[in-house]
Amino acid sequence: MKKLKCHCGLVEAEIKINSLNKLLRCNCSICKRKGAIMSMVKNEDFKIVKGKSHLKLYKFHSKLANHYFCTNCGIYTHHNPRINPSMTGFNVGCIDDIDTFKLSDIFVNDGHNHPLDKK
Repeated sequence: MKKLKCHCGLVEAEIKINSLNKLLRCNCSICKRKGAIMSMVKNEDFKIVKGKSHLKLYKFHSKLANHYFCTNCGIYTHHNPRINPSMTGFNVGCIDDIDTFKLSDIFVNDGHNHPLDKK
């Protein structure tokens, strides 16, 4: 079990994981700007335990993905991707005992050319 916290500590979540199996970054318009390293778990393995009222939902473009951030410090904590809403992507940088500057082998997801945007 890992604990995720926003910068100011108003929002906390518990993530049921033993290790980070897949790390990723994304080049879609929002991820490019936030620059976070993310990982994914099933929705049932991610639980907000503190500060749910301090989370703000942001949707854009197709309005299918849910992006959450703390209304006080502005930190992106997690999201539900539009291609698989049964999963929760989370900001690895919000886990205190993980030094994101020591991580390697980070997969880059091509969200810029998202399959749901294909016509």
